[in-house]
Amino acid sequence: MSIEKWLKLNTVSLKGKTVAITGSTGGLGRELCLYLAKLGANLILVDRNLQKSQKFALNLKENYGIFVECITADLSDFSSVKTATEELKKRQIDIFIHNAGAYSIPRYTTDLGFENIFQINFVAPYYMVKELMPNLRKVKGRAVAVGSIAHNYSKADKDNIDFSNKKADSLVYGNAKRYLMFSLYNFFKNETEVSLSITHPGITFTNITAHYPKLIFAIIKHPMKIIFMKPKKAVLSILKGCFESTDYHKIIGPHILDIWGYPRTKLLKTCSEEESNYIFTKAEEIYKKL
Repeated sequence: MSIEKWLKLNTVSLKGKTVAITGSTGGLGRELCLYLAKLGANLILVDRNLQKSQKFALNLKENYGIFVECITADLSDFSSVKTATEELKKRQIDIFIHNAGAYSIPRYTTDLGFENIFQINFVAPYYMVKELMPNLRKVKGRAVAVGSIAHNYSKADKDNIDFSNKKADSLVYGNAKRYLMFSLYNFFKNETEVSLSITHPGITFTNITAHYPKLIFAIIKHPMKIIFMKPKKAVLSILKGCFESTDYHKIIGPHILDIWGYPRTKLLKTCSEEESNYIFTKAEEIYKKL
């Protein structure tokens, strides 16, 4: 099946709808915005690089004739997150997509006292989704969150919530995504007005995968481009999330080994009910302190 045929079967016009997306200028974010623009959606680009997002916004306006606005947000800086969220609350948003993420970057403790990777991938987006719920309820909107198969790598540690004592980036990243996914599953469990979609793109070649030493990365980047899906196809799982909600502990992602192919919805069996409830409890405790 071609991507064009898949789009005809799985999407409809979004003309008149407004979609806000974090991480809008990265590999997946950029491709997602292009698809959304082709479907006629107005876009709010939530990105830490204002110059880059403004340039992309101009491109989208000129090529698709849609309304595009830029809001700056550095998810590792809570004051920036709060300011951006307040700006978003002034707009009427139909779909909020949390796409931004950080994997292997220099690690430090943020202003909130968390590992920056934990804050970027979980604390900030959970706060934003919760704060935007009143607006989303007005239009029976949707929240779409990009999870990861990396959530399989670990289980919640009650003694070290953000994995600050772990050295492996995969564990720290996976733990943050685990918190994001299962806290949202529980938060939306009894929600009747706003729908939720948890998605993941599998493995694809973007800046988030460019974390290896330069020499090693120079060697493996070309095979990676051949072996794994290109962002243009990988992002279809996230796009599908804009049209299809996911029930409790279900996720939209590539159908072949969670890495290749067109999206399908599957039930996750990677987190017990007890752990899922614990994660939600901790998420709510953190949110209340914010």
